[in-house]
Amino acid sequence: MKALIIDNEPGFRSSLKALLTVFCPEIHDIQEADGVQNGLQKIKSFQPEIVLLDVEMEDGTGFDLMMQVAQPGFQLIFVTAHNKYAIEAFQFSAIDYLLKPVDPDALQKSIQKAINNIRNKDLSKQIEFLLQQMNGRNEHDKKIVLKDIENIYFVRVNDILYCMADGNYTKFFFSNNSPVIVSKNLKEYEQVLEPLGFIRSHHSYLVNPDRITRFDKVDGGMLILDDGSPVPLAQRKKEWVLALLEGKSK
Repeated sequence: MKALIIDNEPGFRSSLKALLTVFCPEIHDIQEADGVQNGLQKIKSFQPEIVLLDVEMEDGTGFDLMMQVAQPGFQLIFVTAHNKYAIEAFQFSAIDYLLKPVDPDALQKSIQKAINNIRNKDLSKQIEFLLQQMNGRNEHDKKIVLKDIENIYFVRVNDILYCMADGNYTKFFFSNNSPVIVSKNLKEYEQVLEPLGFIRSHHSYLVNPDRITRFDKVDGGMLILDDGSPVPLAQRKKEWVLALLEGKSK
């Protein structure tokens, strides 16, 4: 499998290449590029299956490069030292990323994920989506990218009713669509959605408070959503959740 490292720091390229050689034996051919223009040329001539792309380079950004790739035929992993807001944008767009300095375990996981999903025909749309997130948008209109085995979904966050843990998977329920099962655990989505107000009402449930219509005391307590769905409310979280909901209603 072929990988291309695009980064303007020679020392970082060398260290990342060494990590790939030692920890990712599936990668047998590694080439390097030092910027946007050189990177575009290498993508065309080398035709990598995986690209590890720096965010900020001397002749532009990784986003500038990707906007010039019409139909990406590779898996993309951004490598970044960006701040928390930028990381949240990556999470919302479901584009993989690594933080500098690169951790070998995280590198192995990212490469394995890329191998498992070696052709992503929607990458251009995800890049466009990522840039929208980076530029900021009204929280009410925020969207998130969800992937199941066959499809990629671009959904409005406010259309999510609740998320339910299903082992190592998370099942999303919507007000306007069929459920979607995603191969990430609920904890990962809690980190993404909690800053937008979502509530961990139960160890297996993450709920959109904007969709809650009432609290039903029957059977120990249930949150009833605007489509009639009942969502469990853990006893230990009852006081905190009800106080939070009361505060939002004022």
